[in-house]
Amino acid sequence: MEKIAFFDTKPYDKVWFDKLNTDFEIKYIESKLTTDTAHAARGCKAVVAFVNDNIGSDVIDVLCEIGVKLIALRCAGYNNVDLKYAKDKINIVRVPVYSPYAIAEHTMALLLGVNRKIPRAFIRTRDFNFSLNGLTGFDLHGKTAGIIGTGQIGRVFIDICRGFGMKIIAYDPCPAEGCDIEYVSLDKLLAESDVISLHCPLTTETRYIINEASIAKMKDGVVILNTSRGQLIDTDALLQALKDKKIRGAGLDVYEEETELFFEDYSSTIIQDDVLSLLVSLPNVIMTSHQAFLTDEALQKIAEVTLFNLKQFFDGEALQNSVVYQK
Repeated sequence: MEKIAFFDTKPYDKVWFDKLNTDFEIKYIESKLTTDTAHAARGCKAVVAFVNDNIGSDVIDVLCEIGVKLIALRCAGYNNVDLKYAKDKINIVRVPVYSPYAIAEHTMALLLGVNRKIPRAFIRTRDFNFSLNGLTGFDLHGKTAGIIGTGQIGRVFIDICRGFGMKIIAYDPCPAEGCDIEYVSLDKLLAESDVISLHCPLTTETRYIINEASIAKMKDGVVILNTSRGQLIDTDALLQALKDKKIRGAGLDVYEEETELFFEDYSSTIIQDDVLSLLVSLPNVIMTSHQAFLTDEALQKIAEVTLFNLKQFFDGEALQNSVVYQK
């Protein structure tokens, strides 16, 4: 059996990999993949990495030095990998699709939680405080949802919003073919949307697509949702807009500086990130820690596709889910 080093392991990762794996010896490592921990993959020809493993040139050099030939990302995004440096040095594969429903449904959960103040109401009733003061929301029916990015997740979220009776407009440089989505310019979407939801990948073009200038073009009282990548939003600009009440609320599953924090327990620690501390303290913000993917169905699919990617590589087949640098 080929030996695989599996980084940033959590208990929920192992469930489906252990259940489905029949071809590999998996060495589970709790630490994230870094230049210091990469040496733990010695003797392995492949590593399995996750979304917050920072796979830059230094890590790639170490992996190549110890004989690793493949980096198998158990996620869809690959903005954490230096693809240009990896070219011609090491193979990269990913899981392009696992469950768009998981992420789209979590996005709606964030919207409902922010709008109807569900977490605040829950805490009140736990304390036998049955006052409704400060818990007023708004009807989603008839409101306009602006969707930035109409890949599979964005389109599933559109279907969910339509089920609530919302009007849909969308922005995407590459519109989906054969669908009945109303595409508009980004400026028009910003100006007309009551809810803006981000479902686009992080690229040089989309980094900080929500910033001070774009927020200024939005309706007063808009709700922002992000279950994609943290750096799509300039957090300082978001914070200011929340304090100014330009933005009514935010539902966030990602954060631009999440790499060293998310997926870990820091409940007994004083967090040194003042921006994050302020953000989670606001009553009109709900933040979850990159949880949107976390369903049984998604975890099963991630394991299936990752194991498929590994088998293709070791069988010498063409890599169906390969990621390569493109200028």
